[in-house]
Amino acid sequence: MSHSATDSVDDIPLYMQRLGERARAASTALRALDSGRKNAALAAIVARLDAARPALASANAADLERGRARGLSEPLLDRLALTPARIDAMLAGARQVAALPDPVGEIEGLRYQPSGIQVGQMRVPLGVVGIIYESRPNVTSGQPVPEVR
Repeated sequence: MSHSATDSVDDIPLYMQRLGERARAASTALRALDSGRKNAALAAIVARLDAARPALASANAADLERGRARGLSEPLLDRLALTPARIDAMLAGARQVAALPDPVGEIEGLRYQPSGIQVGQMRVPLGVVGIIYESRPNVTSGQPVPEVR
């Protein structure tokens, strides 16, 4: 189920269910990737976002126009605006994440139990977290969200 920014969603619960299922499947696949592959994926996200600037600007202009027509306040419209500087910040954020050491698989607090076994804490991927924003398209990068009617 693929959507573009100009698509509409008539059945929101079904859309959210399918989106969650796709996210969970992607999470399972990502869990097995090494740091190099995850960083390559982040680099691909940066490249696609950078290349999509004209499409993002066009879709955002349409979002802002719909917002004005629906009487959204200026502060809310400002938070909804996706400026070139905000896109630059999105790209910088993804690059910063790629530059961080990958914590997955790190073991902390390793200690021996009286039985002789070692026990510690291993860092593992969290899984899927869903967030719904009123506005602020630059806060989390991802694919365009279809219009909800």
